[in-house]
Amino acid sequence: MAQGALFLDRDGVVNRERGAHTWRVEDFEVLPQVADTVKAAHAAGLLTIIITNQSGIALGLYSHADVANVHAYLHRHLAQQGAVLDAVYYCPHHPDHGRCLCRKPGSLLFERAIARSDIDPARSVMVGDRQRDIDAAAGAGVRGILVQANAPLLETLKNEAIF
Repeated sequence: MAQGALFLDRDGVVNRERGAHTWRVEDFEVLPQVADTVKAAHAAGLLTIIITNQSGIALGLYSHADVANVHAYLHRHLAQQGAVLDAVYYCPHHPDHGRCLCRKPGSLLFERAIARSDIDPARSVMVGDRQRDIDAAAGAGVRGILVQANAPLLETLKNEAIF
């Protein structure tokens, strides 16, 4: 039977939104409640998956290797607190440099995650700090929760009765 998932936007939900592209570990500040949120999601039987736009790659600001380095840091940081992300999906494209289906508000990254991990969209939720996050989730049949950037994640999900 397919399981549910907690999908999370990255910048502004998992790490502090700085108002600029974040691709260096020294600029990547994991928000305080993220590890506890990931653990609570797993305890509730949900996978935890990040879905993020990383258009700085297309803009030439940073590389796929830079993104991989930041995500490796995130995995290590969470593991030190006993939390494990199930997957990270990102779009490297920018709308000024061609079209793609994976950039939010497109839903392709959600569809990939749903197919690869046998996820039930009806039992899933996306937390994002921009309307495009919510629109992308809706395109894949996933409920979206719009939050303020850098908001306390665990409290928000408890208030929404996610777990």
